[in-house]
Amino acid sequence: MITVTGTVGSSGKYLVTGIPIATQTHTVLKFTFENKTAGTNLALYAGTTGDFTLGSGGTQLSDSGGPGFVFLTIIDTHQLSNQVLFVRREVGTADSQFTLTVD
Repeated sequence: MITVTGTVGSSGKYLVTGIPIATQTHTVLKFTFENKTAGTNLALYAGTTGDFTLGSGGTQLSDSGGPGFVFLTIIDTHQLSNQVLFVRREVGTADSQFTLTVD
């Protein structure tokens, strides 16, 4: 299990994985995702580096719902192959802290 904490700043996005995920296997991953900042909503995405750069597109894996709400996503790693994970602010303008746990 690994926990990533970060802050989505003025760009409105945060890159979680530095390079695209490379996998040939079918393994189940469990993500829990929580936004820690009131007045904002964040979403966890998988997509291309172009999706991240543009700040649009990709596949939404989880939404935040605000502080205190932790959402679970269960996904096969094969569905994430050749994609990066990133967090994007959906609502609000304030810097937004989040916690992502991968198991």
